Amino acid sequence: MSIDALRDLMPAYARDISLNLGSLASETVLNDQQKWGCFLASAHAVGVAPVVRAIEAQAATILSPEAMNAAKAAAAIMGMNNIYYRSLHLMKNHEYTTIPARLRMNVLANPGVEKMDFELWSTAVSAINGCGSCLDAHEGALRKHGVPATQVQAALRIAAVVHAASRIVASETALAA
Repeated sequence: MSIDALRDLMPAYARDISLNLGSLASETVLNDQQKWGCFLASAHAVGVAPVVRAIEAQAATILSPEAMNAAKAAAAIMGMNNIYYRSLHLMKNHEYTTIPARLRMNVLANPGVEKMDFELWSTAVSAINGCGSCLDAHEGALRKHGVPATQVQAALRIAAVVHAASRIVASETALAA
């Protein structure tokens, strides 16, 4: 399965999502590793099997095994961090922000790929998971290292479209069951 096969799963009402998948797959604002890492991390963040399979198959033709692992690690660690830090942000009692998290996050220090690529993927996943604190932290790190807003926006666009495609595939699968 590939992006084209994923596009074929989009019903007529989701034509815009299909078109966006196609245009993002040929996006040139990000290099191939950045782009396909965003696709893969986003697919794993949402976790809809046909979407994960399609994007993983395409990404495997482009990304190294280390980059594949790092993109999945971004989805995994942000799956934890986004819940934890979003909760701290939403709670009225700010005492929790002064207590150490005591959660292992070693992959953040050594993701196995260029740190800014991992930050970009973490930004995409944080958008999907809706954590404003994490979005601000990762976007700040990217901008501090000179990553232009157009590249951050491209990661967010990929996250949005992969999320939408995943929701469509999930709902269409539910109707067919």
